[in-house]
Amino acid sequence: MTSATSTASRSKSSASLRHRLAERGVDTKLWLLVPAVVFALLLFVYPFAYGIGLTFQPLAGTQEKWGGGFFANYIAFFKDAFVFDSVWLTMRLALPAALFNVIVSIPIAFKLRGKFRGKRFMQTLLVLPITLGTVLTAQGLLIFAGRQGWLNRFLMETGIISEPLQLVNNYLGVFFSLVISGFPFAYLLISSYLSGIDPSLEAAAKTLGANWKQRFRRVTLPLLAPGLATTFILTFVLAFSVFPSARLVGDASGDTRVLALMAYRAFSEQLDYSMASTIAIMMGVVELIVIGIVFLGRSFLYKGSTGGKG
Repeated sequence: MTSATSTASRSKSSASLRHRLAERGVDTKLWLLVPAVVFALLLFVYPFAYGIGLTFQPLAGTQEKWGGGFFANYIAFFKDAFVFDSVWLTMRLALPAALFNVIVSIPIAFKLRGKFRGKRFMQTLLVLPITLGTVLTAQGLLIFAGRQGWLNRFLMETGIISEPLQLVNNYLGVFFSLVISGFPFAYLLISSYLSGIDPSLEAAAKTLGANWKQRFRRVTLPLLAPGLATTFILTFVLAFSVFPSARLVGDASGDTRVLALMAYRAFSEQLDYSMASTIAIMMGVVELIVIGIVFLGRSFLYKGSTGGKG
């Protein structure tokens, strides 16, 4: 009896503790989050904090050349034209590529929204480039669009052109690579957001006499705006951090001298880890500025919730 009473007492005490914690908004199941928190601290928070700390530890040569003490790396970033110009070169690639992927994905997602024979096959073809990766995409572009590639050989043999077109190892090569690798993500996201919009809303607008342009501009576009903003941001970040394409099918010292290449150059060639961290931090700052502008623009276009995925 004594053992049974003791067990019942401990069980009651444990239940009472859980109730008291629950009243204070503390759930004991939250302990299951501890491994995830430790994982995030070790693989994200600590490296990020360490990288920020490195930016305030400039090399002696950087301090002597640019001055500024602890902020010498940031002063060098803004004053060194070779490095700072890479911001505009990266934006010049990332913004058009992200816009192109989003804009082209919209009509295709609309067209494939309904049910028809061959829909899965078409979707598979559109999403297939995800499996290739940036390196294989770059290799394919070199084989297909290089100076001795299939496309140039065909055009020259048919007499359409007299000398090979320069489609790779320049801005166009990197842009094509970003479109090939970024379009499937944009298409999948926009298709998902479209599926969250109730088709009866468009049907109701049609019964009221709205043509397809009016239905898209007044009904679908406002509801799709949150999804378009999210899709643009994700494809922009993907394009902004471009590295393999800029090196393999671009001009690493010319018009595709992106920020990621500058960080790699500072890290591996100059062994200036503090400057490499500074460039990485500035990449994040530029991305956050663009993201903020996109969210601000979205708030003017649409306020509220679609009630679905959008």
